[in-house]
Amino acid sequence: MQCQECGKRPATLHFTKIVNGEKAELHICESCAREKGELIPGTPSGFSIHNLLSGLMDFEPAGASGTKAAPTLRCEKCGMTYSQFGKLGRFGCSHCYKQFSERLDPLLKRVHGNTVHVGKVPKRAGGKVKTKREIDRLKKEMQGRIEREDFETAAQLRDRIRELETEISNG
Repeated sequence: MQCQECGKRPATLHFTKIVNGEKAELHICESCAREKGELIPGTPSGFSIHNLLSGLMDFEPAGASGTKAAPTLRCEKCGMTYSQFGKLGRFGCSHCYKQFSERLDPLLKRVHGNTVHVGKVPKRAGGKVKTKREIDRLKKEMQGRIEREDFETAAQLRDRIRELETEISNG
């Protein structure tokens, strides 16, 4: 695909902008992107995933002036501070995940909508996992029915849970 601006060079950058619900695609070469002032990934002024995460964690991006006061939370194993994590964009050791979990959980909830993975299930392992998820869902529903004193429906849910648990243990 040729650059939509100059028509001379191959388009190496592909932008999709959505402004006020209007979608516009732009396929341009790097030279035309610089002329238009577009942010080019991988360049000093360009977009980086680290800058995105730094913003979500209330850190200034690496190299930004006037950085915010850094929290003093520190990993007991490697000595990395939470502030250093914000600047580097990676942890010093596996223990950092546990050490900084209090700060990471809200971040993960904002980014992913949850702190527990609930994504797709591989087909070959899917049967039991799907059944276990169904059991968990039914247990929550049963608890809600008990709290609302809908004991008849709760008993039906209990029986269905037992059936599914039997399927898992026999399967």
